[in-house]
Amino acid sequence: MNQTVEPFLKQAATAAGQSKPHESAHLHVTGSAPYTDDILELTGTLHCALGLSPVAHGQLLGIDLDAVKAMPGVVAVITAADIPGRNDCGAITHDDPILADGELMYLGQPVFAVLSADREAARRAAATAAKVIRFKELPALLTPQEGHAAQDYVVPPMHMVRGDAATALAAAPHRMDLHVDLGGQEQFYLEGQISYAVPRENDGMLVYCSTQHPSEMQHHIAVALGLHSHHVQIECRRMGGGFGGKESQSGVFACIAAVAARKLKRPVKLRPDRDDDFMITGRRHCFYHDMALGYDDEGRVLGTEVSMVSRAGFSADLSAPVMGRALCHFDNAYWLPHVAMHGFCARTHTQSNTAFRGFGGPQGAFAIEYALDSIARQLGKDALDVRLANLYGVDTNNVTPYGQVVEDNVLQPLLGELIASSDYRARREAIAAFNAGSPVLKKGLALTPLKFGISFNVVHLNQAGALVHVYTDGSVLVNHGGTEMGQGLNTKVAQMVAHTLGLSLGRVRVTATDTHKVVNTSATAASTGTDLNGKAAQDAALTIRKRLTQFLADRHQVPAESIQFANDCVEVAGNALPFNVVVTEAYMARVQLWSDGFYTTPKLHWDRETMQGHPFYYFAYGAACSEVLVDTLTGEWKLLRADVLHDVGQSINPALDIGQVEGAFIQGMGWLTTEELYWHPKTGKLLTHAPSTYKIPTASDCPEDFRVKLFDNRNVEDTVYRSKAVGEPPLLLPFSVFFALRDAVSSVGGHKVNPPLRAPATSEALLDAIDAVKAAQAKA
Repeated sequence: MNQTVEPFLKQAATAAGQSKPHESAHLHVTGSAPYTDDILELTGTLHCALGLSPVAHGQLLGIDLDAVKAMPGVVAVITAADIPGRNDCGAITHDDPILADGELMYLGQPVFAVLSADREAARRAAATAAKVIRFKELPALLTPQEGHAAQDYVVPPMHMVRGDAATALAAAPHRMDLHVDLGGQEQFYLEGQISYAVPRENDGMLVYCSTQHPSEMQHHIAVALGLHSHHVQIECRRMGGGFGGKESQSGVFACIAAVAARKLKRPVKLRPDRDDDFMITGRRHCFYHDMALGYDDEGRVLGTEVSMVSRAGFSADLSAPVMGRALCHFDNAYWLPHVAMHGFCARTHTQSNTAFRGFGGPQGAFAIEYALDSIARQLGKDALDVRLANLYGVDTNNVTPYGQVVEDNVLQPLLGELIASSDYRARREAIAAFNAGSPVLKKGLALTPLKFGISFNVVHLNQAGALVHVYTDGSVLVNHGGTEMGQGLNTKVAQMVAHTLGLSLGRVRVTATDTHKVVNTSATAASTGTDLNGKAAQDAALTIRKRLTQFLADRHQVPAESIQFANDCVEVAGNALPFNVVVTEAYMARVQLWSDGFYTTPKLHWDRETMQGHPFYYFAYGAACSEVLVDTLTGEWKLLRADVLHDVGQSINPALDIGQVEGAFIQGMGWLTTEELYWHPKTGKLLTHAPSTYKIPTASDCPEDFRVKLFDNRNVEDTVYRSKAVGEPPLLLPFSVFFALRDAVSSVGGHKVNPPLRAPATSEALLDAIDAVKAAQAKA
């Protein structure tokens, strides 16, 4: 249902638009918010641990199960042969086995599951995997370069073309060829993967699962058990973070727990420790880009061709839509008249990579930002001026390479405001003066914009349902298909229901996501959680409100349009009737006080073959300016100041939105600076598999001067409260940190050499780039 409801809602109380606390904040800070592992264990619960493949690629010859079963405390061992249905939990393509069967595809792949009443006993038995798994080692592809060279892809290559890039490149006054290496990123959710499966009567199975996609888990479990979806119930009250890592990859854990629970007819909990979680699951795709760019004297890109190659891992998982979104976001904020893009999802015998906040968008947009930064230095210009010269226009030069018009383009006013408020021009001069007198410590400055499309790039996923129940005491219960992972989705949905019914927020409660309540849901991903579920809940609340309005209009003989809902009351003919009194009277008159709601995002269409269409409902915009200080002798660096201006439309909850912007900025900064993934070049073992070897940002990495502001805007599209999504877009803001670091390194050579700085820009990477600049300067 796609209706314009804003005029109707203007009568409502202003629960929306207010900085309300997260609905579970008081539980979080007191440690009393129950997560899946906190659910009281039923009598007879068994704990599960996984035996993992010790080789990157091999033929599975057998498992010495007797040796595992003989370990102390072991109750049972489950293998692929014990799966009664289909041995698959692939998100799109059926190429992702629950337990290895016949072929070992990566070092860390689950091969068998050990069950014990004691979790540590199960883990000790599972740890014997290297001794009990018999295999014949096979050749392995361990890097995306190897997979690309072998033309081994998990999905067919993708191509997006506009104009004639080859001719434009040949005719351009200047040409540049670039190679860009961009690392992946571990989700590092605070709550790890976990599922707790409880057998129910008549083949039923209840699974408490930390997942962003309950309906997909329901489907996978039903298929694995050889049952119907109605046999399986998934419940998720909250997650301790997801970031995409619990969209598809919670499937293997949910399925193994359910298979074991059904076979043994006992509850089974599967919670891998952090190391096993790292070794089993995938993460943000590593990319490398090869680009050719033609440009004019002002730095305007006239033609470009780019090949993007991702580390897909051993199976397809979500690599195809991730690459699709990367291609759609290569343009970022810029008009590219002639462009040819090619996407290759290279197979590697490593963990199958998956969704991560931004879903390929950051990897695609990073490439064009790297290119413009390089063009500016080649021309001796300020990188900001080159970026401004290439921005999308408002009435012209405003169509993306995939054919969608960039509407509501606020890039120029947003950037103008940030350039002024950050004092960019004066600081640029001050930094140049500082660097001229500082041979060791160098400062860098960068200001980068973003444009990010909002919607799933698979059209049918853009739908949501909700239930709203009004009780006779005037309280309201809401259930929807989205999942709460700390981002405040339930808070915003509650605010919209309260806003629609004219109630204070305390009267509205949102319950756990449950596949037996709202069915066939999409994942809480692609920044669509509030857009979809908020609209669905609003639709249900509007239906109830209209029923109550008609009931009161008939009873009091007044026009329906004169009745107003506000301040926990309903105003009828000058009288403020308490809401609870109204609903009690309506109940006595047999008025239905509950309703379902449904929403589908309008205007979307997409042709996967031609990669043309209108894949996004709208665009979110933003920009950030970052200043860094680099020690050129050690590679140590510090973010001194960050200025952020971000567009969330008309904010439902400014406090939550600012928190999301701040969190995304620091998380994205970690991806681009400290979070380095490393696989052993011969064995394929992930060596950065624990907090001791994988470094996410901490509080000390936040800048002391961190200025975050929401851009004053209102979505032109009929989104919930005219807001815009805030989950993924701000992850692109810390591009400014990376390019500030590159600016600081460039100053070592007087800004005459393009530093070959890779991402993440670790201290080692910075020193390598500094050495390269010095070497190039010495040759000049």
